[in-house]
Order: sequence, then C-alpha cells, then structure tokens
Amino acid sequence: MSQEVQTENKMGNKPMLPLILSMSLPAMFSMTIMAMYNVVDSIFIGNYDQAGLTAISLAYPLQLFLIAAAVGTAIGVNSLVSRKLGEKDFSMANAAATHGLVTCLFTYAVFLALGIFAVEPFMGLFTSDAHTADCGVQYLRVVLCFSIFSTIQVMIEKMLQATGNMIYPMLFQLLGAIVNIIFDPLMIFGIGFFPEMGVTGAAIATVFGQFCGMLFAIIVLFKKNHQIEVTLKGFRPQAAIFKNIYSVGLPSIIMQSIGAIMMLGINSIFMAAGSAVSVTVFGIYFKLQSFVFMPCFGLNQGVMPVIGYNYGARNRQRVYSALKCGIVIALIIMFIGVLLMWLIPDRLISMFGGGQELMDVGVPAFRIISLCFLPAAAGILFTTLFQAVGKGVRSLLMSVCRQLVILLPVAFALSLTAGVQAVWYAFPIAEIGCLILAVCFFLNLVKGDFKKLN
Repeated sequence: MSQEVQTENKMGNKPMLPLILSMSLPAMFSMTIMAMYNVVDSIFIGNYDQAGLTAISLAYPLQLFLIAAAVGTAIGVNSLVSRKLGEKDFSMANAAATHGLVTCLFTYAVFLALGIFAVEPFMGLFTSDAHTADCGVQYLRVVLCFSIFSTIQVMIEKMLQATGNMIYPMLFQLLGAIVNIIFDPLMIFGIGFFPEMGVTGAAIATVFGQFCGMLFAIIVLFKKNHQIEVTLKGFRPQAAIFKNIYSVGLPSIIMQSIGAIMMLGINSIFMAAGSAVSVTVFGIYFKLQSFVFMPCFGLNQGVMPVIGYNYGARNRQRVYSALKCGIVIALIIMFIGVLLMWLIPDRLISMFGGGQELMDVGVPAFRIISLCFLPAAAGILFTTLFQAVGKGVRSLLMSVCRQLVILLPVAFALSLTAGVQAVWYAFPIAEIGCLILAVCFFLNLVKGDFKKLN
C-alpha cells in the first residue's frame, strides 16, 4: 500500500479518538520534554545563585521571541504541507517543506544579530544590579548566537508532523532534553573535569542539547523515507510558497511573540511596584506552567494535521470531531494542572531555592493564576482550528486580546488600585474574555467557510 493511501486511511477514515491519541501522545510527550529545557536550567540556577534566577526570568522574553519565530514559521509550513497532502498535491507539499528549511536561515540571521548587539541594552532596561544584568547577558548571548540548532530542529519536527509522523519529533526533543539534563549540573557547578561556569554553563548545556537534537533530525529527514521529500539541489525560491507559509506563519509568530511582550509588560509592572520577588515568582510560574500548557500544545500538533487534512479533503464532520476530541483532552490536562497548583504550590516553588518571601508571594499567586487554565484549554484548541484551516489572523487576534488588549491593562489597573498581589487576577479575566472571542470567530466560520464542506 502506498504512503498516500496509508495517510488517507489514517487521517480521513480512522476513528477520531484513537487517531487523535495516536497522533498527539508522542507530541504531548515531546513538548513536555521540551519544557524541561528552561525548567531544569532554572532549578539548577536557582539553587546556585538567586540573582541568576532573577536574571534568566528577566531574559526569558527574548527566548520567547526566538521560540515564537522558529515555531511560528514552522506552523506555517506544517499547515501548508498538511493541506497539500489532503488535496493530493504532493509536489507542492515537497516544495513547501524545502522552502520551510530555507526559512531557518532568515530566522537565525535575526537572532544572531540580537545576540551580538542587543542583549546588554535589553538587560539594562530591567535591572540596575550589575551582577543580575551580567548573568542575563551571559545566558542570552550563548542561547541566541547558537539558535540555528533549535530553529532547524523545530522546522523538521513540524514537517514530519504534517505527514502524521509523531514518533521521530518526540525522539528529537527527548535526545536534546536528556543531553541538557546531564550537562546542566556538570557545567553550572563544575563537576568532574568541567569548570564551574554558572549561568553560562546552563546556556551551553541547553545549546548542546539542541545541537544533538538537530543533528538527529537532519539524519532522519534525509536518510529515512517519508511522504514528503526535501531536496536543496536545484532549489529555486518561489515567492508564492513563501507567501503561503507566512500567511499562516507570520500571524503565528506575532501571536506567540505577544507572549514575550506580555511578559515584558508584567515584569515592568512588578519592577515599577518595587517587587523584584514577584518577577522571580512569575518567572518560576512561567516555567512550571509549561508542564501544563506544553502537553496541550503537543495535543495541537496532533490535532492540527488531522483538521488540516480533512479540511483539505472537504470533510466537515471529521473537522468538528477532531475539534471536540481535542477540547475534551485539553480540559482534562488543564484540570490536573489546576489541582497541582492548588494542592502543592509550596513544593513546586521550593525546587527553585529561595526563602520565605518567595513562598509568601508565590503560593497565592500560583493558585490565582491557575484559574485561567480551564478557559485556556478551549481557547488553545480553537486557535489550532483557525491555524489548520488557514485562518491564522483569527488566532492572532485572540492572542492580542488575551495578552495585550485585556491582560496588561487589567494587570496595570489592579496594581494601582488593589496592590501588586492583585495583578495575578488579570490572567483568568483575560482567558475568559479570549474564550468568548474564540466562540464568536468559530460561529462565524461555521456559518461561512464550513458550509462549503461536504
């Protein structure tokens, strides 16, 4: 049986819940592994130097910009490849994958320049403490200047996921995370023949893990058989393909970059209120919440090609079915996250070192913010639907409303009227508002484009 027929039988006919689980579980696992990169760094750094923990919390928004650019572009490639496979246009699917690999060079050039020229003034904007600023500069310079490794790895992951292959992307990330976890303590604390490098050691361990994952991904892409074929020989760039990639990818980049802007804004609110400990708490929360949100994003990676394929095949019933299954699974994941944040917030915070002040601020903050998890579950799946059917602008508008139009103004108003601890309530308020907008967008899609499907 040909790969094309196998894909049709799987994506177009297999019962939806087993299909979603088979497609999503490897990606959910791999995204959870991906969350380990920054969490492991933060745990070791927090126990090595609390100023270093504050530094990487302040530096994290620039890392988010990098992740947004790499993942957003790859989502554009994933959406185009899966739609072309659903339409049986295999030549265009191959061309889209090849162009996707080329876009990695564009992304890297931007962040190489930022790593060389922008990290010192960036850290100077948020702290006057020389040690904290120096830690942030050391970490960012390594991570950004060697970002080509993670950029290529993410792109290849999304290419293979568009064909329904979720196992190899999971293995790429698993390898990188294992390497990072092994080398983090060795390079931070100077164990064995490794010198003690502190924050710089954490950055080097992270980059080395990404290099190993990228190398594995390249070998698999070019040495194994896949439904898509990437070849750079005789490559000629086509503006129409780049335009198609970025029509979904650019809104996704902006959408995910908004998270970095949000984090910059929240950090600024806390620093203006003179609460550096709140910056540290927010940084810890942002790392830990990735263990709840990353499985949902992994779920998206399984759901998106299913929706994209069946949208391309004009099968409305299976598009709806994939969306429903995804929302139910996401709600279960998020409910577990709420329980953990309410039952053991002190144990979660204690992993990062720190004293009683960190605990006094962090425990109530974790419980308040976690109220946003359940409405976020449905909102994330609606975002996936819009991206899968080529409506990336709607996903962008949802993120703008969630993290800029609603969250930051509400957080700022609460900090002025009710104190800095009330800022945490802005997160559930923003998620509820975003979910209402998502439902309106979805109903518009039901009455419009979806009526044309069989």
